[in-house]
Amino acid sequence: MNFVEELKWRGMLHDIMPETEEYLLKNKTTGYIGFDPTADSLHIGSLVPIIILMHFQKAGHNPIALVGGATGMVGDPSGKSDERNLLDEETLNKNVAGVKAQLARFLDFDNTSENAAELVNNYDWMKDISLIDFVRDVGKHITVNYMMAKDSVKKRLGSDSQTGMSFTEFTYQLFQGYDFYHLYKEKNCMLQMGGSDQWGNITTGTELVRRKAQGKAYALTCKLITKADGSKFGKTAGGNVWLDANRTSPYKFYQYWLNSSDEDAEKYIKIFTFLDKETIEALIKEHKEAPHMRILQKKIGEEVTVMTHGRDAYENAIKASNILFGKSTANDLKSLDEQTFLDVFDGVPQAEISKSVLESGLDIVAAFAENGFLKSNGEVRRALKENSISVNKEKVKDDFIVTLSDLIANKFVLLQRGKKSYFFLKVI
Repeated sequence: MNFVEELKWRGMLHDIMPETEEYLLKNKTTGYIGFDPTADSLHIGSLVPIIILMHFQKAGHNPIALVGGATGMVGDPSGKSDERNLLDEETLNKNVAGVKAQLARFLDFDNTSENAAELVNNYDWMKDISLIDFVRDVGKHITVNYMMAKDSVKKRLGSDSQTGMSFTEFTYQLFQGYDFYHLYKEKNCMLQMGGSDQWGNITTGTELVRRKAQGKAYALTCKLITKADGSKFGKTAGGNVWLDANRTSPYKFYQYWLNSSDEDAEKYIKIFTFLDKETIEALIKEHKEAPHMRILQKKIGEEVTVMTHGRDAYENAIKASNILFGKSTANDLKSLDEQTFLDVFDGVPQAEISKSVLESGLDIVAAFAENGFLKSNGEVRRALKENSISVNKEKVKDDFIVTLSDLIANKFVLLQRGKKSYFFLKVI
């Protein structure tokens, strides 16, 4: 497999240093990408570099995932207009542990494999370097003129910049450059990869390898993902779409991909799946013939959700998705966990009741009328005569009693009038 060619046809390649493709074709290579531990979970924007490392490993090369325990204390100015808040060591350690655990789900770290992936933390080699040592051994090899010429620096120092740039952030490219130099020396790492906004930092690394080690190193970057409507990729009204199921449920994760526009879906199917070119072209053709079926969105959602959360989580997300469209049963509802239930019925009117009420049994008329879901007992009885009242998606009669056996996730009872009016009771 030609790694660079794979990135090209998938629309992922942005910049590449001369001779990089030729070197990779001739040599089994160690290459790395850095991940910023600003939170204890990565978000879907991080999927692009993760997938690049997966392609790299599939092509027979050795991937290194670097978690920036040291550089996370400094802050990368690339692509940012303001300096971010710096993290304390305890928070950073927690974040590093979370990111490491997530990366292990995507890459093969089995050290018996011929091209096993490796996780490293740059804090391990930066923690013992003094400022004097760093200035003497690293700083002298990179001129201020060279650093000032980087786009990430020029944008922050431009006339329209209100905040300028701290010395802390200015030195970031030296720290990242030293990471590349260290991995080059210690692990024969010849390639650094990253997003296109990292090109300046990455090439500082190749320059440091050239000047300090008299060596040759390589670089490539991938395109930053944008959405056709101009909104930010990976963001929803509720914030980031995280890879951690506790932050973003598999249901909401799946829904993000399902809600992609047709234009974005044609791009995402190439970037976020490992389907081959022929399969993807066939899916795009099929989608264009019946766009209302959302074939591309469903396939992307399946591939990425399974890759990130597993097959069971994907199937549960499908069950949850079907609930609002009348394609589910009481058993499907009862298989939902608490967070997925709340995600599916986000914004639905709810009322709290005590557990003791359900232990005694709650009359269906009281369940609707006394909790304000319908205006009066008479309105509830009329709806019951019309056979339009459901509990947990199943039609009920006027003698129905809500009990603890009806609880979903040991906490909720879903009430419904007609096809689209939902309410739920929450046990406290």
